[in-house]
Amino acid sequence: MERPFGCFLLFFFIISVLLYSAAAITDEEASLLTRRQLLALSENGDLPDDMEYEVDLDLKFANNRLKRAYIALQAWKKAFYSDPFNTAGNWVGSNVCSYKGVFCAPALDDPSIMVVAGIDLNHADIAGYLPPELGLLTDVALFHINSNRFCGVIPKSFSKLTLMYEFDVSNNRFVGPFPTVSLSWPSLKFLDIRYNDFEGKLPPEIFDKDLDAIFLNNNRFESIIPETIGKSTASVVTFAHNKFSGCIPKTIGQMKNLNEIVFIGNNLSGCFPNEIGKLNNVTVFDASKNGFVGSLPSSLSGLANVEQMDFSYNKLTGFVADSVCKLPKLSNFTFSYNFFNGEAQSCVPGNSQQTQFDDTNNCLQNRPNQKSAKECLPVVSRPVDCSKDKCAGGGSNPSPKPTPNPPKTPEHKPEINPPKMEEPSKPKPEESPEPQQPSPKPETPKSPEPSKPKEPKPETPKQESHKPESPKQEQPKPKLESPKQESPKQQPPKQEESPKPETPKPDESPKPETPKQEQPPKTETPKIESPPVEPEDPYDASPVKKRRPQPPNKGRRLITGSSSDPGL
Repeated sequence: MERPFGCFLLFFFIISVLLYSAAAITDEEASLLTRRQLLALSENGDLPDDMEYEVDLDLKFANNRLKRAYIALQAWKKAFYSDPFNTAGNWVGSNVCSYKGVFCAPALDDPSIMVVAGIDLNHADIAGYLPPELGLLTDVALFHINSNRFCGVIPKSFSKLTLMYEFDVSNNRFVGPFPTVSLSWPSLKFLDIRYNDFEGKLPPEIFDKDLDAIFLNNNRFESIIPETIGKSTASVVTFAHNKFSGCIPKTIGQMKNLNEIVFIGNNLSGCFPNEIGKLNNVTVFDASKNGFVGSLPSSLSGLANVEQMDFSYNKLTGFVADSVCKLPKLSNFTFSYNFFNGEAQSCVPGNSQQTQFDDTNNCLQNRPNQKSAKECLPVVSRPVDCSKDKCAGGGSNPSPKPTPNPPKTPEHKPEINPPKMEEPSKPKPEESPEPQQPSPKPETPKSPEPSKPKEPKPETPKQESHKPESPKQEQPKPKLESPKQESPKQQPPKQEESPKPETPKPDESPKPETPKQEQPPKTETPKIESPPVEPEDPYDASPVKKRRPQPPNKGRRLITGSSSDPGL
């Protein structure tokens, strides 16, 4: 009786090893596939209109569009380097509508003919690249290839796919800049490019599009967040685990459809703008693992529908107010690993039945697991004044009124110290407190620039009955980090910042503060099982669960938004 059981275990061990080896792709293989793709692309990467294709004369097609789809899919099959589940095993013959992962539907412009309207190869673990011939699939509205091992770039020929509605290439090995071909698709609603190696700047035009979901997390984007974010119609936006820097734009308050926004694990800095209090429909707000300073804005009390908030692993100071901790729908509020030195009684963990709080590793008296006095004193004794911080609308505001009447008296000028927002970076334990540091330097007032331009007051929250189905994301828990990684890392900047206000030019302000790179190392979002790139699955970490219905079977209704992604 022992022997069959041992054989059974051995069998499963061999199977697991084979599956693991199939899921992995080396950097050398990825580089090889990228080179193959570059050789397949034309000079400008597009698909020439006069390109000739060889097709077996014995094959008969119901219409020319299915013939073009056959050419595209056969070229793609040849670009497969590894197909461990034999997904494309039946990609043979002229009946492309029977190919696995290919969906046909009546053409929008001619319902009497069938066309390839959707591709769904999610979780097929295919290694390969996207050939330019895929630009022949001009009737495709749904393109899902998440959780594979596709490499290279998104070909320019994809700009011909003008009916694209859902584009999901997440959890692959794509490289290069943001895929700008997506900006040319007029019908696009869902854009999911997370868990790849896209890099560079985020184009401001992305927020001009009528998108509902924008997933950018876990790439290598390195830029400020564009001011155009206020124009976005999206309900979900994830910036997590990139290298975004600078402020959260004040225009964020104009995002009336926003339900969930995630900034976790970037290099964002400065104070929070008061305008976040205008996000009446937001249910998830996660700004953890950044370099934010100052106090929490009082406008947070306007988030009437918020369910989860996370401000952990920043450099925030001050008092956590009762009005925030008693928000009506709040179920989880994490503000650990900061420098808060006071909290309302309602914010203390265990005092609420419906809300979970986490206040560990702050500077709170009579609370367990707090920072030492040596760590707290240099930061708490010199809190950042957010009224003078450009991210919150003070100091060198990006759009100040240069000469208001009557001009401000010069007495306010010596105290302006916008870069002071960096002062509370983590102190070194051996550092002695220096509260006398910011002795104001009287300087000749330059121009009657207002030191405190009027900040827009948060609107009173509209108690609109918001879609209750906005699902709670599996909120990333910052407790994965080692507790002391954030605090004693870097000592606060010295007086080098204070001379800068001697020439405060109003038009200089758009320059974002360069964030400190002392943030804790990027942690993977918890409960993730993504076979190819990450050991965990990114779809379980999505802020939105079951956002999309199942992919179409044989009907054209996929244009109204469909997906097979179980996580979205």
